[in-house]
Amino acid sequence: MYTLELHKMNAIELRRRAEQERLVGEARRARRATRRAARESVHKEAEGPVSTDRNRFVHAA
Repeated sequence: MYTLELHKMNAIELRRRAEQERLVGEARRARRATRRAARESVHKEAEGPVSTDRNRFVHAA
């Protein structure tokens, strides 16, 4: 009977640890996604219009 109780307690502890690791992984992924989205939005805002003026340079003689 004692070994059965130990087994149940061990199984409960393993489930608790697995759930905790899943939550940590989800938090990490959410943090990365937030940072990536912020970085991309800053990068897109920093980009200006592309110059298409082809007469900026004088042709060589």
